[in-house]
Amino acid sequence: MRLGIHFMNFTHPDGAGALRAAVGDTAVAADEAGIDWFTAMDHWFQMEHFATAHDAMLEGYSVLSFVAAKTERLKLSLLVTGVTYRYPGLLAKTVTTLDVLSGGRAMLGIGAAWYEREHLALGVPYPPVAERFERLEETIQICEQMWSDNDGPYDGKYYQLAETICVPQPLQSPRPPILIGGGGEKKTLRLVAQYADACNLFATDPAQVQHKLDVLRGHCDALGRDYDAITKTIIGRVDPSGDVSGFLKQMEEYAALGIDLVEVAPLMPDPARFVAQLGEKVVGPLAEIG
Repeated sequence: MRLGIHFMNFTHPDGAGALRAAVGDTAVAADEAGIDWFTAMDHWFQMEHFATAHDAMLEGYSVLSFVAAKTERLKLSLLVTGVTYRYPGLLAKTVTTLDVLSGGRAMLGIGAAWYEREHLALGVPYPPVAERFERLEETIQICEQMWSDNDGPYDGKYYQLAETICVPQPLQSPRPPILIGGGGEKKTLRLVAQYADACNLFATDPAQVQHKLDVLRGHCDALGRDYDAITKTIIGRVDPSGDVSGFLKQMEEYAALGIDLVEVAPLMPDPARFVAQLGEKVVGPLAEIG
């Protein structure tokens, strides 16, 4: 089982001036510790069920670009891009740029978006949920077309592109991996089965994750997709100065279900030290699971 770092807390006790070192040092520590992924959120306001909308938040792709310049091996993604925040063709170009400048380490993590307050506050249209999912599917199709030999038009219900030119192409072949976040059983997991290389599920408990994976397998069977070709990921919680053995025991349960990678969020005020401790205490034992 593999480990990822999900950097989601940008409220540093020393203020915004400390964030450059906090993010950069954490990414370097993760790169050196053998951690596989570095992800950030795609929000303009901090999530209200974590802190408040007035707490600090940085733009996600800018964070990943900064991390790319500091590291050599981490896979880089947002967890996950809100489909409403960027026009699809521009999103494909953004991820392509990250892939080229990181040496082929970008992923497209994407979802249907949900944080209504930040949409309304900043003047971003917030369509009904059914439309957001339709836009999500079209966005994935546009990205796939831009990352192919087809640079012709795209004519969808919501998006019309006269040309899908993307030069240079991403370094990864055939394209950067696509991760779809969320566990909606009718729409999200069906899109995972049809388009995604990876999924991210909320790890409420092993029984719930098992149920979601069973639903995903059903969609794969219906679409003729290889279920085992999809990387399954969750978000977990561990304090490397606390009960690491309990965390590892819990991950054994998830690994037995087929979970390939767990993301954990580093704690302030010293996220780099948190990640270095993960490297010392968690990365090796976790790799032996599954």
